[in-house]
Amino acid sequence: QVQLVESGGGLVQSGDSLRLSCVASGRTFSTYAMGWFRQVPGKEREFVATIGRIGGLTVYSDSVKGRFTISRDNAKNTVYLQMASLNPEDTAIYYCAAKQTMGIPTQSQWYDYWGQGTQVTVSS
Repeated sequence: QVQLVESGGGLVQSGDSLRLSCVASGRTFSTYAMGWFRQVPGKEREFVATIGRIGGLTVYSDSVKGRFTISRDNAKNTVYLQMASLNPEDTAIYYCAAKQTMGIPTQSQWYDYWGQGTQVTVSS
């Protein structure tokens, strides 16, 4: 069982940067691929980024590529999402997710564990 706790969300202005963190419980963090997703009320959960077990492989959605960076620190059981050049369309609840796999899953249904989410609001 893995518990995930996100933090770092908030209210920012268009063009600002923000870094989200997600801390995982347990001793096997390095065996999990980690993903970030986001969701706006009334819409489906959207893939944002994913990172492989040791951080060498990453995948981004087209909407955030070049602006967001996912990274991880296995010694701290933490995955990060550095967000730059934020715009109002990035406003959502951001969730981190974990799956014990050697791959880099990009579909929400492939993930086994989820955090409670952190709100990011970007004003224009």
